[in-house]
Amino acid sequence: MTKIADDLRPDASIPTLQEARQFEWSTALAKQRGIYGFDSRDVRSRPFNMLRSRLLKLHRNKGWRLFGIVSATPGVGKSFIATNLSAALSRTPGIDTTLIDLDLRRGSIASNFGIPVERGMRDYLEGTVPALFDLAMHPEGERLVILPTDNAAARSAELLSSSRMDAVIAAMRARPANSMFLCDLPPVFANDDATIVTTKLDAFIMIVEEGRTTRKQIQDALHVLDQAPCAGVVLNRFDGGLLTDNYGYGYGAGYSDYYNK
Repeated sequence: MTKIADDLRPDASIPTLQEARQFEWSTALAKQRGIYGFDSRDVRSRPFNMLRSRLLKLHRNKGWRLFGIVSATPGVGKSFIATNLSAALSRTPGIDTTLIDLDLRRGSIASNFGIPVERGMRDYLEGTVPALFDLAMHPEGERLVILPTDNAAARSAELLSSSRMDAVIAAMRARPANSMFLCDLPPVFANDDATIVTTKLDAFIMIVEEGRTTRKQIQDALHVLDQAPCAGVVLNRFDGGLLTDNYGYGYGAGYSDYYNK
């Protein structure tokens, strides 16, 4: 059994863009993988640009920089939104953006970008990887740093409660004020991981799906996470929203007509 390496001295410094390993990327590849946030000219990026504006406002007014992306239950598009929102945020001049996959049991950020994970956040928290520099990657031509994890069984609650995780949080807060972090977290009711992490962050965003997430699930999830501020609730896959495919966001079909003219 792997020991949680609280007794080691980890290097929890957050890698900069220059220190992250680059992987092949292009606008066409981004679209193929359903990542629209890098291209503000694409109508599908608009919901993420609006969410980005919300986070930037909270950053200016409250100084919040560490955000968790959570959902009550699986399969509502949480990681899709975390991926696209981080892409949109990375396009903001003067802002350094880091996307961290803390869904240690079912990580999907690496899969969204199509990158293999040899070593990830789970390995770092277990102590088998000495530094976060060994994990960091960034898509070619973009200003986004990614700290991925794999999709494997893990004693996630213990890892996320460890001193190594606390060191990561401290390293985030030690970065300059123009650094912002998005943490993709497990669903609230999957285990207690999201509850553990959100208390360490500045705020969280709750992702819900029309016709799938119930009112009670939302209320119960917000109650479970009541020790951390909620920065907003996102209604995903809204029928009749901005887009005509499965990713509508509730801004009205008229916007699509406006952008297509």
